[in-house]
Amino acid sequence: MRYLTVAHTDVGIRKKVNQDAFCLYTASSGPKKIVFAAVCDGMGGLKLGELASAFLLNAFSGWFEKVFPEDLKQGCDFGLISEQWGDIIQKQNELIRDYGSGQGVALGTTLTAMLICDGDFAAVHVGDSRLYRINKSIEQLTEDHSLVALEVKQGKLTPEQARTDRRGNVLLQCVGASPTVEPQFLTGKAEENDVFMLCSDGFRHKLTEDELLGVLAPELLNDERIMRKTVVDLINLNKSRGETDNITSVLIKCVE
Repeated sequence: MRYLTVAHTDVGIRKKVNQDAFCLYTASSGPKKIVFAAVCDGMGGLKLGELASAFLLNAFSGWFEKVFPEDLKQGCDFGLISEQWGDIIQKQNELIRDYGSGQGVALGTTLTAMLICDGDFAAVHVGDSRLYRINKSIEQLTEDHSLVALEVKQGKLTPEQARTDRRGNVLLQCVGASPTVEPQFLTGKAEENDVFMLCSDGFRHKLTEDELLGVLAPELLNDERIMRKTVVDLINLNKSRGETDNITSVLIKCVE
């Protein structure tokens, strides 16, 4: 299995600072092909959200560059990786909160990250950035840690009502602005022709899942040039529809 990968971010039509951050790595270990990607969205209503997203992203990038290569010599142990990711999140939650307290500001960021190793994947998630799997259908793999998502789950709101609810940006937890953080961990198989998309919430507000499936179906994404153009076109479509948030998307396609 090998992987086609692209990523793009845009400050959007209103904000002066891009509080989103992403990383995207590809590597090899013998015959194993590896991809690591992460998207962080600094809280738009909180001051200096770009620092929070950068702090957390730098911590995960450091893990991939320095810790993971040593562990990989013994194989890709998703149990160990999940423990390490959990430790990073808890440590960064404290560090970001302490930094904010010292500066007299509130900082916070979402996180959606995934590692694909030789056809298997692990992911970790906090907040309302998302991880999707796209093949013959589109599937949201992560759960939004937001008030409206909770009320949909409880039957208090329909999904249609949630899309336009004014409380859509109210998160139940994020890294740096929550006393405690309980990440969602996922594992699974990455099959041939699966397309995985990590994105900040600004990427999806103005787009439907049917629209995403219509242009991100695997048979349409034959190379990275096409994938990049598709992502940029979708970001521009968001902007043309009035999306005011920062917009970020990472695409990974699994191929033979």
